[in-house]
Amino acid sequence: MSARTAPEIVLGVTGSIAAYKAAELVRLLFKAGWGVTVVMTADATKFVGPLTFQTLSRRPVTVDMFAQPEEWIPGHISLADRASALVVAPCTANVIAKLALGLADDALSATALACPAPLVVAPAMNVHMWDHPATQANVATLRKRGATVLDVGAGDLACGYEARGRMAEPAAIMKTLTGLLARRR
Repeated sequence: MSARTAPEIVLGVTGSIAAYKAAELVRLLFKAGWGVTVVMTADATKFVGPLTFQTLSRRPVTVDMFAQPEEWIPGHISLADRASALVVAPCTANVIAKLALGLADDALSATALACPAPLVVAPAMNVHMWDHPATQANVATLRKRGATVLDVGAGDLACGYEARGRMAEPAAIMKTLTGLLARRR
């Protein structure tokens, strides 16, 4: 795949222990020859540092919405404009709520609100947070608007539970994204 036709993926990483799996997703995207730019929430940086994603993607990582942009266009707008897809993996209950409500109070949520490209969400959270009616209503809202919200997996959770709430595996996210972009061509 040539650099001109390679998809450009904006990967949002949120504050979840599953953020370490996002590093593997970046590796898979890069290996496929796709461009990938990472946007992290401040909470995500407490789990995995921006340098990890910068090294794997070979691109700057955005955390601060008010950092100096690479071009004259505000950073979140520039990212949104070039995205073939916006993937949020892992996506916490908080960020799912922000996306459903159209909030834009950080670099990731502002990029998402400005982004016309398809949205793919890979939730990761405690089972009770996942099952909560507010979270399920927010997921339904995102799906109604055309977002692809992946199912959570079951297994050991960071909170000590054995239950649903695990982020989809990076290979499954990649497969979903590949299919979604192939259908759009």
